[in-house]
Amino acid sequence: MYKNFFSLKENPFNITADPSFFFPSQRHEEAFNHLAYGISSRKGIIVVTGEIGTGKTTICRMLLNRLGTKVKTALILNPSFSDLQLLQMIVHDLGIECSKKNKLVLVGAIALFLVDQSAQGNNVVIIIDECQNLNIRQLEQIRLLSNLETEKEKLLQIILVGQPELNEKLNNKALRQLNQRVSVRYHMQPLDKSEIRSYIEHRLNTAGADKRLKFSAEAIEAIYAFSQGTPRVINIICDRALLGAFVQETFLIDEKIIADCIKEINGPTENTLKYEYHS
Repeated sequence: MYKNFFSLKENPFNITADPSFFFPSQRHEEAFNHLAYGISSRKGIIVVTGEIGTGKTTICRMLLNRLGTKVKTALILNPSFSDLQLLQMIVHDLGIECSKKNKLVLVGAIALFLVDQSAQGNNVVIIIDECQNLNIRQLEQIRLLSNLETEKEKLLQIILVGQPELNEKLNNKALRQLNQRVSVRYHMQPLDKSEIRSYIEHRLNTAGADKRLKFSAEAIEAIYAFSQGTPRVINIICDRALLGAFVQETFLIDEKIIADCIKEINGPTENTLKYEYHS
């Protein structure tokens, strides 16, 4: 609705994990570097955790775009199925031909694929998102896959991505062997307060916004106070703020517009009333 008014090529504040809008905050760069190191060094199992909306899935998609042709990948976004189905998804995503679908045949097909890729000088990475939803049997199956190795290196790199509950699950006594195999860990944190304006301007610039479109210092302050730096929450507020500015036919998003947006999101609760604008 507001795209033409602000000269936008696309919506700058979608909550989808679009790598073209990747903002290289300090913490996101650190997360990316941890992942890249774990893959290139063939560390086996890598764990990335973070609260909802901190950008874990975006990091994964960024990683896929940067890995290059020598790294074969599988991305499992919603592993809400059995351990057998998990293997079937991995085989399918890696493009492995496999006529039978039982567990023994699937693991054997994956092993042959890994040996072949290693002989060609390639690496293989499986990224599994929302791992806090995996059960013990599924996680144990992942551990068994991580056993596929030569005398010198891991043939398969497995990235487990999830909310902080994933760490609690890995600390389960039944998964101690898997937990001991985790070589690289990183916990995603929200954006720093000093990064909020740069984050917003980065997304606006990427979408081709009119240069007259600005957020006031007070608006930025209110956005941080409400979002605490969580990118997804920032996107939700800013999307509504652009709509509010469009309705008022203004290119300046001030504290009052942000206060109204927060009320729309949560209603006039104790958390939002403190952001009410007073003229």
